[in-house]
Amino acid sequence: MVDKLTTLAIYMLLAAMWGLMAGHAGLVSVGQQAWFGLGGYFALRLVEGGLAVWPALVAGALGAAAAAWLLSFYVLRLKEGEFAIATWVLAEVIRIAVMLDPLVQGETGTSLLALNAVPPELRRNLGYGFALAALALMLAAVHVLLVSPVGSATRAIGEDEEAAASLGVRVMRTKRAIFTLAALGSALAGVAWLASAITFLPRTNFGVQWSVLMLFMVLVGGLRSTAGPLVGALLLFALQELAGDFGAWYLGGLGAVAAAFALWLPQGLVGAWQEWRTPHPPHPPHAQNAPHGQPDRRAAAREIPSPPAALPTAAPNPSTRSSLS
Repeated sequence: MVDKLTTLAIYMLLAAMWGLMAGHAGLVSVGQQAWFGLGGYFALRLVEGGLAVWPALVAGALGAAAAAWLLSFYVLRLKEGEFAIATWVLAEVIRIAVMLDPLVQGETGTSLLALNAVPPELRRNLGYGFALAALALMLAAVHVLLVSPVGSATRAIGEDEEAAASLGVRVMRTKRAIFTLAALGSALAGVAWLASAITFLPRTNFGVQWSVLMLFMVLVGGLRSTAGPLVGALLLFALQELAGDFGAWYLGGLGAVAAAFALWLPQGLVGAWQEWRTPHPPHPPHAQNAPHGQPDRRAAAREIPSPPAALPTAAPNPSTRSSLS
């Protein structure tokens, strides 16, 4: 049960980071697995160099965030589809480079052997605590950022980057901060996964399936809300528990659910709930009776003021008439 809760916390963390990038800043990345895997790889290297396991996990995530900050000077120059493709290519390049390290042994992978000395029950509990602490820390960081002026700048960039720049928003600096923060959260999820699984397999840790799961969770939960990605992570976790053993049918079902939400509920579950709870002003009675797209002639007639009554004219004075004649 602890392992499953650890997985849920990791899913929530990944979804929150992808939602921050895509939902608020408009940065649609399909390469977040680069930081997920790179954090674990750096942690392995640090443990191999003699650092204790848990400090190495934190340092590995920070190292991946530093790498993301450096690479952001290149990838953030690209926009929309070019940016998405560049992030995926970057993740593949990093995966191939990591596989060349003799420590990783190519596709064979390696293990975080230092954790084998920890009793299994204690290791699982520590791993869950680490994942939960990372989730709480990053959610707090996202909340503080979104309620700050940086959050307003981020939303302005997501709506219209050129308009935001014309208003004085430092676009590149803001995007770089969001990109680096999301990379840090993804790397923390990666080292939490490594602490739980112990094994490090490049095909798994750098797999594009992580970005696919992030996309599913955010799309289903709600793109432009903080709670939406978390709800999507809960739904994904429930689907895995119920239908994860069906293999290809399960994956096809995920795709069908994502397509259905994209077509008929693009605002996601949380967005739909917020719309339903938002009170709408009642329509005027004449608007309800009129045919769609046609004005209500009776209401229009009621609204036209009646002309003023004619002023009474004085009757001619008989004496005046006689005098004139």
